[in-house]
Order: sequence, then C-alpha cells, then structure tokens
Amino acid sequence: MSRDLSGKTYWLVGASEGLGRALAHQLARAGARLILSARNAARLEDLAAELGGGRVLALDVTDPASVAQAVATVGAFDGVIFCVGLYEPMASGDWDVAAAEAMVDANFIGAMRLLGRVVPAMIARDAGHVVLIGSIAGYRGLPGAIGYGASKAALMHLAENLHADTHRSGVVVQLANPGFIRTRLTNKNDFAMPAIMSAEDAAARVLRLMQSDRFRTDFPHPFAWLFSLGRLLPTAVFYRLIRN
Repeated sequence: MSRDLSGKTYWLVGASEGLGRALAHQLARAGARLILSARNAARLEDLAAELGGGRVLALDVTDPASVAQAVATVGAFDGVIFCVGLYEPMASGDWDVAAAEAMVDANFIGAMRLLGRVVPAMIARDAGHVVLIGSIAGYRGLPGAIGYGASKAALMHLAENLHADTHRSGVVVQLANPGFIRTRLTNKNDFAMPAIMSAEDAAARVLRLMQSDRFRTDFPHPFAWLFSLGRLLPTAVFYRLIRN
C-alpha cells in the first residue's frame, strides 16, 4: 500500500532543527499541509518562509500548560509527528541529574503529554496518523547514554502500546528508529559514529515509512541490524560487538 500524503495536514512537533526541519521539507514536497511546532518560534517562522507556507504554533512539550494551549488552538489535522530529540552525552560517572531528567521529560513525557490529548479523539473518529521518532539507541543499553537511551526506549514502547490498541482501526501508528544523523546534537559526540547520515537522507526514510503500511523502520541498514537484532543476543556477546 502507498499512502498519499498530498492535501493532508500534519502537525510536526520538533520541526525547528535537524531531522524535523528536513522532514518538513520532505512533507511539503509531498504535498502535505504543515503545522510547525517547537520552542523556537523564530526558527519556525524561518522554516515556514523556506517552505513557502505552513502554520507556526510555538510549543514547549515540557510545559503542560503550553501543550494544553496548543491542543486547544491547533484545530483540525490528519496526523501528528513527534520528532523531539533532546540529547546530552552522559556516562554514569558523570551523571547530571537535571540534564538527564530534562531528556526524559522532553523525549518521552512530552510525548505522553501531547498524545494523551490528541490520540483519544483520533480513536473516537476512527481516523488519524501518529508517527513517533525513536532511535536504534533505544533497543539496548549503551555506554554514555544515560537519560537519552532510556527516554527513547520508553517512547518506542509507547509506540508499540499505541499500535497494539489501534492496528485494527482507522488510526495508523508508525515508529521510525534512526541511527546517527549529522545534526547539532551529534556534534556533541567525541566518538566515532558509524554509518552517520544526513538529516535529508534520514527524513527521506521517514517519509517512505509514512507512505507505506509498515509499523516500524530501523535505519540505516546494515548498521541498524546490530541493535534491532542485537536484542536477541546474549548480553556479553552484544557488548563485545559494541566495543569492537
């Protein structure tokens, strides 16, 4: 099945930078109408100008009042894309409690705040499209990923919860799990990042998922297989592979 996105309205949350910004361009070229959300209203206005259209709706997913206000004013839309990705590299010995909590709050609790206010209405009308951006880092515990890995693992589990509840309905739930993407976030890393891809390449893969009837995509292959299939490996074997 090929899903036609032309003429559909998508609420893209996390649109101002990186993958979200690249995905906005891909969706616009596919003919979708966009509601663009993130905290930085100025960057969203710049993006809307680049796209030649798009409604700007500033939103902070870590602020319950901001989420409630946005949901109350957003109006009708066909689908929502949660593309929030707060990241700080952090090992257990350098645990920054505030920074770790902030990642969990934005990447996972933010999704709970937003989707809890929009998914029940989709189910009630038996129509809607929910896309969550996870990470292959959410499949197994990794070094230096305190906060980020756990938040993405929780988001990926939430996607499976939603899919289990809606897969026989008119509501479509999809999950995209990218590997390393060249953005201002990965610029913080001081280690080698195998198979790193551009934001444009990653956005094209998310768009292909959205146009398909698949629930999930992990990319890029074959690098992503180490993580998705790595769940089946004994722990000692998996960490030996990671070290290598």
